[in-house]
Amino acid sequence: MKIIHYIQSKTSFLFTLTPNEKQSFKFHLLYAMLDGLVLGAFALNEFVLIKSLNGSDFQIALLVQSSVIVLTFSIFLNEFLLRTLNKKRLIRRLAVITRIPMLAIFFFPNRYAEVNYIHSTIFLMIFLLYYLANPIILPAINQLLKNSYTNNNFGKLYSLSSVVNKIVMLVTTFFFGQLLDNDNFIFRYIYPFLAILNIAAIFFLTKIKFIEDVVIIKTNFVTAIKSSLARMREILKNNKSFRDFQTGFLFYGLAWLSTMAVISIFLKKELDLNYSSMSFYKNSYNIIAIILLPYFGQLIGKIDPRRFAVFTFSMLGVFLFFILLTEYYHDYFMLFNIKIYFTLILAYLGYGIFAASMELLWAIGSTYFGDNSQAGNYHSIHITMTGFRGSFAPILGIIFLKFFSYTGVFLIGIFFICIAVSIMIYSQKKSKFNN
Repeated sequence: MKIIHYIQSKTSFLFTLTPNEKQSFKFHLLYAMLDGLVLGAFALNEFVLIKSLNGSDFQIALLVQSSVIVLTFSIFLNEFLLRTLNKKRLIRRLAVITRIPMLAIFFFPNRYAEVNYIHSTIFLMIFLLYYLANPIILPAINQLLKNSYTNNNFGKLYSLSSVVNKIVMLVTTFFFGQLLDNDNFIFRYIYPFLAILNIAAIFFLTKIKFIEDVVIIKTNFVTAIKSSLARMREILKNNKSFRDFQTGFLFYGLAWLSTMAVISIFLKKELDLNYSSMSFYKNSYNIIAIILLPYFGQLIGKIDPRRFAVFTFSMLGVFLFFILLTEYYHDYFMLFNIKIYFTLILAYLGYGIFAASMELLWAIGSTYFGDNSQAGNYHSIHITMTGFRGSFAPILGIIFLKFFSYTGVFLIGIFFICIAVSIMIYSQKKSKFNN
């Protein structure tokens, strides 16, 4: 009864939503469910590449890198997004163009003897193309939601849809892991199906009503880029709080991106985890994130985002610390087909807390630094910076691994986290935040 009462208290605001918010939330929720199916399977992408397609360490880093390096172009593409008369049509077309190539995975071989470097390379190219749409789709989604929800309900509604997204991800990752352990090449059928689902998800999201004021400006490509850079420079120059926020995120991003590929390699080569074990740990942190998301959704709109970031970054540091300990303490026991490491349990406990808060901080944290009309601009700057560090951090992690071993990589990651936390604390003391 206490759980039911708690849920009711946290969702009672749904009955006070405006008609437009209710309709927007309906489509947002449907998108979150379908997107959760896709992301749940993608959670095991690196393991599919390294276990089923015999991908190299370098390719694992490139796979991690591909999802973020394309974001570098966000600030430029946002200029054209602002000038686009029909944003919804643009998003739909991008979804089709960048998702359809995934159907080619159906024709991959289903035996290890037939797998070669070409298949792992094609796999990488397909996902690079898939992620190419994100620099336009992500800011557009933020713009749609920010203009459809009131400022008071933005964080709450976003967190609720994220909870649904995480639940679907959890279930999908679990069953996909089981399927892969039974057939290491079952992904040949799963990925093409998910491509169609993702297209449908984006089509549903674009049903949200959105009245946009578009100023048509006849300029060439070079002028448009200069305009985007000028806008980025102006925002970063005049908004010190936002500039500090992005600087802290830079060091956090270096820590996260330089260690993620290395961690996947560590879990496979050093701990020899199977698909079921990997899906277990990923689901463990998702369960924690699901529980905490509603709380963080209400909290993020009430406190300085930089203070929220200090907590979030620190939890990633906790995760890296216990991953580091796993290299030296190998105690584990088998539960069914799953390797249970005590230190990994603690690591993913910290990662679950990190995932819940970062889900909101990364997605909507930047939008609190400007008014509603600037939400797209601020978020495009935010994800452009993500792409910048993503262009070299994963490869940097592999280089660190070659020179300093797993321990060195994890210690360097923790060091970057300490810098990020220090910047946020210093910034919060020096400049006030006006929400």
